[in-house]
Amino acid sequence: MKIAQIAPGWFPVPPKDYGGTEVVLYTLIEELIEQGHDVTLYAPGDAHTSAKLVSFFPQSLIVSGVPWQAHLKAYYHLKKSVDAVQQGDFDIVHAHLSAPSDLYMFPLMAGVKVPHVATLHSRFPFDHLPTGWVGDADPLYMDWASTLPIVAISEHARNEVTYPIDFVGVVYHGLPMGQFRPTKTRRRDYFAWLGRCVPDKGAHLAIQAAKEAGVSLILAGTVDRNIPESVHYFQEHIKPQLDNKQIRYIGPANVKEKINLFSGARAFLNPIEWEEPFGMVMIEAMALGCPVISFIRGAAPELIVDGQTGFLVKDVDAMVRAMKNIDTIDREATRRHVEENFSARVMAKNYTEIYRRIIETGTGAKTSNHFQPSHT
Repeated sequence: MKIAQIAPGWFPVPPKDYGGTEVVLYTLIEELIEQGHDVTLYAPGDAHTSAKLVSFFPQSLIVSGVPWQAHLKAYYHLKKSVDAVQQGDFDIVHAHLSAPSDLYMFPLMAGVKVPHVATLHSRFPFDHLPTGWVGDADPLYMDWASTLPIVAISEHARNEVTYPIDFVGVVYHGLPMGQFRPTKTRRRDYFAWLGRCVPDKGAHLAIQAAKEAGVSLILAGTVDRNIPESVHYFQEHIKPQLDNKQIRYIGPANVKEKINLFSGARAFLNPIEWEEPFGMVMIEAMALGCPVISFIRGAAPELIVDGQTGFLVKDVDAMVRAMKNIDTIDREATRRHVEENFSARVMAKNYTEIYRRIIETGTGAKTSNHFQPSHT
């Protein structure tokens, strides 16, 4: 197939540190090309990809210092991309929605004749984010809500949307398993937390659990200087608890650092306080054999097999109890679970099935492409 992928304009593909949507997009493109498809990526010029790259400005917006609320350049990128794909000879166009400005894709794609689909990477309609709309624009966008075929990234993400979205399937994110291989380490004397430093991700609760359990905790993640809430949260709630002994913070983690962190950790603590639509870091940890102890929120029950690849818990007290039993988890079986259900190969297979269905029917046939993870 000849496939056009339209990335959001905010982060590089792939990102240097944080950017979950861009990581998934990069992985999907590389796997599609590996499977023989012809892929063109519409993204800023700092993207690194095996696909043909078409860019309308040289750097992603965050790298260029553009604030989240300045949507004009984001709109320019999306509008130019949509205009360009209509001049090409693509079999399918795949857009990716994660930032508030990506909602422009609903009206922009409404008149596109090329078969098309979009993946909803964030909770719809994005107005809960610190970077969300200024003002109440969501009801206006419902004029186009049912015109764009949408793929959800979990059953939970699909089910919580109350707007008339045209969902055509559920496809879980996937990892390049050849890259995510555990390093040979025997350390495993600490627990780990990794994510964006915002309250919803629960770093403060991970610290509380580690202190109550009397164990070491290594935190890694990004403090977004463009979001005052993130800076305040880190300075007021995380930094004062760091002692560089029991509780350590090592800053943002690239892929290599992430692999080392999870390979040596007894478990990844994920005390999330929001309905996370997927949770990429959970499958990254499990791919490296690192069990996950997560609050039962969002898509976590779809990713973790309770008692086999980690534990699903309701609060910090239950997390502490699970930490004491973490060595009962088989790390090799934990990795196999990801290989069988959340690999790049599986993700690309599920997307190409949706592509073919949309090309054949023009609508996606409104049938689910959801697969049930196997229990290893």
